[in-house]
Amino acid sequence: MLQKISNILQKYLTKKTRMINNTKNTLQIAKVRPYNIFMKWIMIKMVKEIKSKEDLLMKRKVISVLLCTAMVATMAAGCGSSAKETEAAATAAATDAATEAPAATEAATTEAAATSEAAADTTDGGSDEGGNITVGFSQVGAESDWRTANSESMKSTFSADNGYELIFDDAQQKQENQITAIRNFIQQEVDYIVLAPVTETGWDTVLQEAKDAAIPVIIVDRMVDVSDDSLYTAWVGSNFELEGKKASAWLKAYADAKGMKEINIVDIQGTIGASAQIGRTKGLADAVEANGWNLLAAQTGEFTQAKGQEVMESMLKQYDNINVVYCENDNEAFGAIDAIEAAGKTVGVDGDILVMSFDSTNAGLTDTLSGKIVCNTECNPLHGPRVEEIIQKLEAGENVEKEQYVDEEIFANPSEVTSINVDGTDYPVTVMTQEVLDSRAY
Repeated sequence: MLQKISNILQKYLTKKTRMINNTKNTLQIAKVRPYNIFMKWIMIKMVKEIKSKEDLLMKRKVISVLLCTAMVATMAAGCGSSAKETEAAATAAATDAATEAPAATEAATTEAAATSEAAADTTDGGSDEGGNITVGFSQVGAESDWRTANSESMKSTFSADNGYELIFDDAQQKQENQITAIRNFIQQEVDYIVLAPVTETGWDTVLQEAKDAAIPVIIVDRMVDVSDDSLYTAWVGSNFELEGKKASAWLKAYADAKGMKEINIVDIQGTIGASAQIGRTKGLADAVEANGWNLLAAQTGEFTQAKGQEVMESMLKQYDNINVVYCENDNEAFGAIDAIEAAGKTVGVDGDILVMSFDSTNAGLTDTLSGKIVCNTECNPLHGPRVEEIIQKLEAGENVEKEQYVDEEIFANPSEVTSINVDGTDYPVTVMTQEVLDSRAY
């Protein structure tokens, strides 16, 4: 019980420190919910004495006294005492604490002066005993190589060695699981919630609950479509529509260079409603309209290899003139290639069908190097360091940008196209080589 009370006070002190650093910080004292009336009295009494971060160092003895006070009150309540008896015990103990507090504060001043440097390190870093920053992360699932790399980036960044406690939840592609996970995070009083949403919509209610609990929410990868963007603190991810425009611009440039008179294309889409699917699909749709390409079919492959193969098999049975397959991630491309080859057709610049892809995972770029995938547009999964940067800024009371797009490349094999133009901006195209592949971090 004493440890539980200690943890509660530690979390409350952390929130108080954030408010001291920045009065505009969303972590408001009023929204911190104490466990009972007596704990509320303890917290208010302690916090009123704290005026600065330095003052926190001088209150260690006060905290000890208050913990003892809480223990007395808790024991009284736990032994079947009546409400009045419990209140009386609490009041008496509180009076003693109030009497002892000044002396304890004076003693603590001496202690802080002797150990100020070490104390400052643990206070500012948030990694002293029991003071690790707790991050709850709700991940979509493990449907792709990209998702695995994204999860590993978060796990390696938010490790105990780095001063964090990570609570990782795999939603298994179900939004209802993510909503449950977020509510569990709130009950556990995590310091930050990180969400990689399954789809964009349906988040208003649970994100409002997180906001009411004064827990900042950072969105990664896919976006959320909410009525009030104050429901989340920041978003980190890719410009998916730009990715689609880049890939389509490469196809247009390549077709022009090779004199391709007709583009008969099929789109194996990602999970319908996901930001990556929406953006990449739109990028292609706009190019189809602008260039007069023939879009034969569009169907979701759910970002998985198995579904990508299934969809490609079906499309090959329906259309015998497909010459371009636009796969909205690498795993769908792997499945599509398997289906194409199983049907007796070939892929690549000298084959029957050009396969395009997104994500640029190691396996995807390996197939780009071999020529099975002709164009692969990057979607960088290493979000962990970017999210940590946001958290550290919030811990320091600094403002953060609402939307943070990551820089991404486009890779191709063949080498005919070395640059593309999208909306007036030139983007280089990296010709795939073994050296490029070996230099990749994922």
